[in-house]
Amino acid sequence: MTRILVVDDEPQIVRALRINLRARGYEVDVAGTGAGALKAAASHPPDLVVLDLGLPDMDGTEVIGGLRGWTGVPIIVLSGRAGSAEKVAALDAGADDYVTKPFGVDELLARIRAVTRRRGGAPTDSLPTARIGRHNVDLAARTVTADDGTQVRLTPTQWAMLELLLRHPGKLVSQRQLLHDVWGPEYQHETNYLRQYMAQLRRKLEDDPARPRHLITEPGMGYRFRP
Repeated sequence: MTRILVVDDEPQIVRALRINLRARGYEVDVAGTGAGALKAAASHPPDLVVLDLGLPDMDGTEVIGGLRGWTGVPIIVLSGRAGSAEKVAALDAGADDYVTKPFGVDELLARIRAVTRRRGGAPTDSLPTARIGRHNVDLAARTVTADDGTQVRLTPTQWAMLELLLRHPGKLVSQRQLLHDVWGPEYQHETNYLRQYMAQLRRKLEDDPARPRHLITEPGMGYRFRP
């Protein structure tokens, strides 16, 4: 059974999420503070985290950073902060998706399903290895190793996007295909997701993110991996 940790200090939201998630077969843990969330995640590791940013003891981005220090568990931010700067900050910190309050339960459930599908991953046979800048990428082992031996951490969504590109070396992968395969069929127009995640990958992997040599944008069409 998939375990979801809901982190929010609004009792009505926590109650509604607990009822709806349990009704659909999820196991639900809850926390109302950032410290409580980190403790709960360490005691009973979740399969997915739904996280509010406006917590009483710390900002949600700090919680994301704390989790990313030891786990790649998918994180869906659920927040009343609708500005693009807040969204980018959360995604850069390691979140996998961002839902703005007020929200529809059906939309949140769809995003949970999409993230869960991504976490399931692909069979490990025939997964490629690749060289990007000064990094060796091994999709089967899910490791990125720099030439100096440093390990680079990628989120599950970053892995999913990178894997799709590496499976089609030299070929254009359309925006529509990336959104469908990485986020799910419910996503057709969220091209801003692609821009944000590609920028994250370039910062982590390319020698010069402003002038990428391997993770290439084809304006208005999609992206390609150039070996």
